[in-house]
Amino acid sequence: MKRSFIQQMFSTDIAIDLGTANTLVYVKGKGVVCNEPSVVAIDNTTSEILAVGTEAKSMLGKTHGRIDAICPLQDGVISNYDVTEKMLRYFIMKVYSRRPLIRPRIVICIPSCVTQVEKRAVRESAIQAGAREVYIVEEPMAAAIGAGLPIHEPAGNMVIDIGGGTTEVAIISLYGIVYSQSVRVGGNKMDANIANYIKNKYNLRIGNSFAEQIKMHIGTAYEPEEIVNMEIKGGDIIRGLPTIKEISNEEIRQALQESVTKIVEAVKLALESITPEHAADIVDRGIVLTGGGALLRNLDKRLKEDTGLPIIVSDDPLTAVVMGLGKVLENSDLLKKVTVD
Repeated sequence: MKRSFIQQMFSTDIAIDLGTANTLVYVKGKGVVCNEPSVVAIDNTTSEILAVGTEAKSMLGKTHGRIDAICPLQDGVISNYDVTEKMLRYFIMKVYSRRPLIRPRIVICIPSCVTQVEKRAVRESAIQAGAREVYIVEEPMAAAIGAGLPIHEPAGNMVIDIGGGTTEVAIISLYGIVYSQSVRVGGNKMDANIANYIKNKYNLRIGNSFAEQIKMHIGTAYEPEEIVNMEIKGGDIIRGLPTIKEISNEEIRQALQESVTKIVEAVKLALESITPEHAADIVDRGIVLTGGGALLRNLDKRLKEDTGLPIIVSDDPLTAVVMGLGKVLENSDLLKKVTVD
């Protein structure tokens, strides 16, 4: 039976994975309904929003002086409050077909090591964007729930969530985070590593969006068994002309080495910091990878070699956090246990 307008008005709860690279929205009873880049294009003379999400990302590096394409989150936290508010309002309105009277309850995630000021900024931006109530869940907790880990058990569950701006390393037990560390390394930093490597070695300028494509096509965290090459296009720094070069997956491995090593070091630090009991649990259960960075080729192989532990990539790393938030949204008891002040 089709729901009445009044029923729809009061069935408005949503969960938002407000990420540095992408924002995903989960609607109660429907699942994930939106997955778009966290980018906003603004007319800087009128402050008018020209585009949000996928359309705005296509403008990065290609706008003229009157238009700014802005990424309002950096390293997992809000760097531009006003633009973040406008972006959230856009996504909320898009989900509810621009019905202005709807004020949803929102469950939203934050990195585990943010300050109270950063946490308040997330809450207030959601309220200003139209939320009726805001519940905050720490990102690694949401990732663990989305990956199906038994967080209710008195045993250590280790999750590594590699997002666009941060990597969250956490041990979770009995609905709580026993240990957490947030490292400001993620997919965006990896893209910058690739762009800088190509600039320094080939005197070629490429944008971070193209660097992301290179990472997705031939990026690897471990020495490749077979060399694969890719054609790259950019601006020659010396001649000042567009040009074409070729780069290999082994070179991209070298470019990513700095970021991958920082992730490995964060994992090792976590393993050194936990109790022997939790360490024993992790030996049995392994380490679960979530987030877009978990899709980097052979990252699981590199982590296994460095830790000696089983490494499991979650079934759908890109949506693990928002699916975890969705489960929290759908379960009032779980909501009470995992939200933070």
